Amino acid sequence: MANHSIEEKQNEIIDNFALLDSWEDKYAYLIELGKKCPPLTDEYKTDAYKIKGCQSNVWIHSYLQHETLIYEGDSDALIVKGLVSLLIDVFSGQTPQAIQNADLYFIEKIGMQQHLSMTRVNGLASMIKQMKLQAIQFQHSS
Repeated sequence: MANHSIEEKQNEIIDNFALLDSWEDKYAYLIELGKKCPPLTDEYKTDAYKIKGCQSNVWIHSYLQHETLIYEGDSDALIVKGLVSLLIDVFSGQTPQAIQNADLYFIEKIGMQQHLSMTRVNGLASMIKQMKLQAIQFQHSS
């Protein structure tokens, strides 16, 4: 299975959101993504994996598999879990180097920043920052 680049995954997300007419539909899609995202096991729902700066509870766990990073995440809020799902989709299966250097433009392109509360936008930034930090840690430990 060919792995898609971070850019390809972002463009796919942008295309998917472009098919949805209203923000009501886009929120419903995010909630659907959140429902489909596999729940994180309780062993990772601890402070060690919790994202600081999020209004909701968000946990992100990552591990190295064949020199690529695999992310798992969960949240107690479905819209936020949908956002976590999008980030996992973009970053999982990429190398730590690619994740560190990634320019995440899909969030702006789908208009997410204008339609989330400021606390959610800050929480999203915290999730991205934490995922990139995890990539840096894996890069330095390999």
